[in-house]
Amino acid sequence: MKFLAITLIAHGPDPLTGETRSTTERFRDVVDTAVLAEELGFDGFGVGERHERPFISSSPPVMLSHIAARTSRIRLFTAVTTLSLLDPVRAYEDYATLDHLSGGRLELIIGKGNGSAQARLFHVTSEDQWDRNREAYELFRRLWREDRVTWEGRFRPSLTDAETWPRPLQRPIRVWHGSATSKESVDLAARYGDPVFSANVTNPIEPYAELVDHYRERWAHHGHDPADALVGAGSAGFYAARTSQEAIATYRPIYDARVALFRRSGVEPVFHSLEDAIERGSILVGSPQQIVDKVLHYHERLGHEVMHISADADGLTRAQHRAALELFQGDIAPVLRAEIPSRPFPAAPGTRQQEATTTRSAVTTPRSAVTTPRSAVTSTGVPA
Repeated sequence: MKFLAITLIAHGPDPLTGETRSTTERFRDVVDTAVLAEELGFDGFGVGERHERPFISSSPPVMLSHIAARTSRIRLFTAVTTLSLLDPVRAYEDYATLDHLSGGRLELIIGKGNGSAQARLFHVTSEDQWDRNREAYELFRRLWREDRVTWEGRFRPSLTDAETWPRPLQRPIRVWHGSATSKESVDLAARYGDPVFSANVTNPIEPYAELVDHYRERWAHHGHDPADALVGAGSAGFYAARTSQEAIATYRPIYDARVALFRRSGVEPVFHSLEDAIERGSILVGSPQQIVDKVLHYHERLGHEVMHISADADGLTRAQHRAALELFQGDIAPVLRAEIPSRPFPAAPGTRQQEATTTRSAVTTPRSAVTTPRSAVTSTGVPA
């Protein structure tokens, strides 16, 4: 299994102290965390795209370009690029430039995006958002692959023998399709033979698993080899400590503050308590063995080879946040890498031969079931 750390760059008061860092400090926190993620051995770092409060992630290419300059190995992800809001020509230019600046370490996760305020900002409606996403991706895909493009669509001016510069470093680039609740994204991914990344954050596992099942069915329908389907999945929060009791005690006030914020905003949380979220949701809070068991359980249903955890401190102190990430890479990731073999990420141009040599024995089909005996710690955070 491979692991990404992802941030949407939420910007607001600390849930426990009430302190709000400046925008400049918040951006620096993100870059520093990306550098730390590379040092600790994460496979990728992702920056989301949102155009409404409380997020300040409106410009992922700029953020990722700075991160590219501070790192050398880690893959750089968008999470997600909201193509339904963007001119695909301009998006292509930004990301082709970033592809060069990163040395070919870029991967895209695309999606229509969420949020009514950003939809109004870009004059996107619920009736046309999926058509915009599909059309933008189809043009973006052609621009990345073809030196000259003639094209006509509904949502931007037509192109006639158009050239776009610079030409990208990776030809082609791998594009994932972010999926939360609708079949449109997984249908588009399956049609083009692209991987899918399940949000897997808000609800219990079943609706996400149903979408992954649908993706695999449509993948086969379009004539792709079932063994080539590739799935990633998210998680709703992360904090690891040596014991489940310590992890829950530390994270409970953070979770309770989040629930209170939802309710003040008129949103009733799906999970009524931290224990409920640990039992039924994708949140990863507990001891290393607990978290290993939880991920293995999710893998049995989703068959995912890649997963993300939150890159944000989210109310933790800097020391707590770093210690949790170190514990993840020291005690959790090695077990999951051994239990769930995964295909290598695309090698950056110039390192492909080395990558091929070191990954020749990699397993190329996802596990559909895990038979390793479970530990004596349950997924609820209570010793069995």
